[in-house]
Amino acid sequence: MDIAKLQQGDVVRTADVDTSAHRERQRRRRLWKLVVVLGIPTLWFWVRELSGNPVRPGLPAIIRQSPELALLVVLMSVMMLLMLVPYLGAGRSPHTLLRPEDSKVRLADVVGATQTKREAIDTLNIFLNHESFREQMGGSARRGVLFEGPPGTGKTHLAKALAAEAGVPFLFVAASEFQSMFYGQTNRKVRTYFKALRKAARAEGGAIGFIEEFDAIGAARSGMGVGNSREGGVGIVNELLVQMQSFELPTLSQRIRGSITERVNRLLPLDRQVRRPALQTANILIVAATNRAADLDPALLRPGRFDRTIHFDVPPRSDRAEIAQYYLDRKRHESTVSAAFVADLTSGYTPVRIEKLLDEALVVALRDGRGAMTTHDIVAAQLVTEVGMSHDVGYHPDERRRVAVHEAGHALVAALTGRDVKLASILRRAGSLGLVAHGEFEERYLKTPADATDLMAVALAGRAAEIQEFGEASSGIASDLAAATNMAAQLVGMLGAGGSLLSLEAAHMPGAGNLVAKVFHDEKARDKADEFMNAAADRAACAVLEHRRALIALADALCEQDELSGDDVHAIVAANVTA
Repeated sequence: MDIAKLQQGDVVRTADVDTSAHRERQRRRRLWKLVVVLGIPTLWFWVRELSGNPVRPGLPAIIRQSPELALLVVLMSVMMLLMLVPYLGAGRSPHTLLRPEDSKVRLADVVGATQTKREAIDTLNIFLNHESFREQMGGSARRGVLFEGPPGTGKTHLAKALAAEAGVPFLFVAASEFQSMFYGQTNRKVRTYFKALRKAARAEGGAIGFIEEFDAIGAARSGMGVGNSREGGVGIVNELLVQMQSFELPTLSQRIRGSITERVNRLLPLDRQVRRPALQTANILIVAATNRAADLDPALLRPGRFDRTIHFDVPPRSDRAEIAQYYLDRKRHESTVSAAFVADLTSGYTPVRIEKLLDEALVVALRDGRGAMTTHDIVAAQLVTEVGMSHDVGYHPDERRRVAVHEAGHALVAALTGRDVKLASILRRAGSLGLVAHGEFEERYLKTPADATDLMAVALAGRAAEIQEFGEASSGIASDLAAATNMAAQLVGMLGAGGSLLSLEAAHMPGAGNLVAKVFHDEKARDKADEFMNAAADRAACAVLEHRRALIALADALCEQDELSGDDVHAIVAANVTA
């Protein structure tokens, strides 16, 4: 094969790729083996028939003479099988074999993440043409590739697409399926899985193994660490390290021929030695997916095992538009729905979340008796998926007014700090008696201390509004205080805004698993976080006092309508804010 084809950025699908040539050689070899295996018995039966001594089918003489003994042997055999099968079956590989024709996913269905896709295609092309790559350029194919990234970013989706395009067996397995109740069977399952990979690769010219949630078996070894037993922790990692180097292991026939050759060479002088049969390396690519690459054992990530780590991230706006267009082409929608609208609405969404959002929008349209989704359906579906379905609580009149004032405080300060308010509601959702949904007007990747203090003021604005109008705050501020505390902890422990550049996030403290707990453990950091909280509370109190007319207008509208759109909130604030 011309090595220049590997530089085109597309999967090489020509019939003369190394895997296809190997598959054809194996097909012809299997055909000749079949001819030999069937031909010899056929010839023997034919010779017996011609010689006048044909083969007479029937039961052996011992069974005909003693049927009771035969029955006893059968019963004992069944009992032995019943005892041994559960144990022997516990060591079987738990993988699912997928043929290329079983997968409906192709690379054309992988949209967005252009660079990630190109890296995966290059890996696949080298895998398919490993012999040409080695002979013409002196390189060696990658043994393993690690797909790392948040859930729903397309790791499994891309792996299945690569397997389908490669035209080789795809052995899928979830890492948790290797675990066994029998001691030693976990490692045995790993060995049988890699044995199945070697067998498939030698028969088909190549095989791809995909291990989902790889961190379940590949977590870093920690010696005498708690929960890192030899069976479940250290032992299985050691087994993985060994099996990642097992692609050159000889087959049974190669071991037999090698043993015979070795015995013959003992009888021959050194200059007459018989050459041992060359080992056949199995063309295997291991693809592992994980959400926690930092937890993996470093030995697994060295060259020769997992040679390349491909990171999957939440798509930016341009990729979200491409993903949205892909799904909109396959779902019925009104002409007003555009990929740009969906991309603007889904900041921080993974490809899976975008697809499910559009599916939920179709459900909303179907519930209303329509056959296509609108922009309103997508917004309604987003509210349902993110914050839950709305329920009328049946407030006492005093409670209804208090909740409205509380949410009006959030909405007012959010609008004043330049936030994009999307919804204000006093209906119950997911256990909350009301909510104000807000975000950035434009997608941003960096957060400053000023952004954090703005969010703290928004979180504490509901409390400030209640104290101003009713003299005290209710239990509804509990979640607001928790959110503000988290942001204050980030300011002090992560962003260096507390006067010290030391990061508490970098500290590994027993008994303090999260950042808030680490801040609470440090007296100076706790005092500084408390100072930030009080400053944000004062800022929120000043805002709701200065713009009380807007606060009351928002509360009145919420009491009357239950929910206000983002446009309604911004219009009310703009009309009532004092200059």
